[in-house]
Amino acid sequence: MTARIRPYRAADRAAVYDVCVRTAAAGEDARGRWSTDDLMPDLFAGPYVDLEPALAFVLDDGDRAVGYVVGTADTAAFVRRWRREWLPRLAARYPAPPDPPRTAEEAMVALLHRPERMLRPELAAHPAHLHVDLLPAHQGAGHGRALIDTFRSAAARAGAAALHLGVDPANRRARGFYDHLGFTEIAVPDPGVTYLGLPTT
Repeated sequence: MTARIRPYRAADRAAVYDVCVRTAAAGEDARGRWSTDDLMPDLFAGPYVDLEPALAFVLDDGDRAVGYVVGTADTAAFVRRWRREWLPRLAARYPAPPDPPRTAEEAMVALLHRPERMLRPELAAHPAHLHVDLLPAHQGAGHGRALIDTFRSAAARAGAAALHLGVDPANRRARGFYDHLGFTEIAVPDPGVTYLGLPTT
């Protein structure tokens, strides 16, 4: 069966978490890297499929989700919901780390406790944002572009004129992919993340 894009369903959650962790190390497999394999999905997939399921789409190979795009059309509103709804669900599992964090894992957990990190003035003109991931066997076949196009259309219908995403500077393959799709760099003073923007229409 040819892989197809469809709206996310609650039954896809475990597969989305699996795709996320298997692509979370600058595009490589991050299983076993952290104290729990749920850490990356709890930051970069779970809040979106739970809080914004209408803007979540999966690539289904006929057996399971092998890729996804998740995001929000309104980052400011999403940040408020993260603090009000998502953080209380996970705060006991991931206690707030010291400030400043002492380890790489504490630095990741700090992201959970600081959703306001997503509110950067430089990104205000790009109110939507997304995360897209595909298992390696399904990369390079046009699915990534199709997932982003699907999200762009949904974000436009939700009223967002433009979107942004963050890419690990070490993930040169991803950066080349986004450049090819027409994303342009947004100047944000953050050495750990390169921000890219794209109109939704």
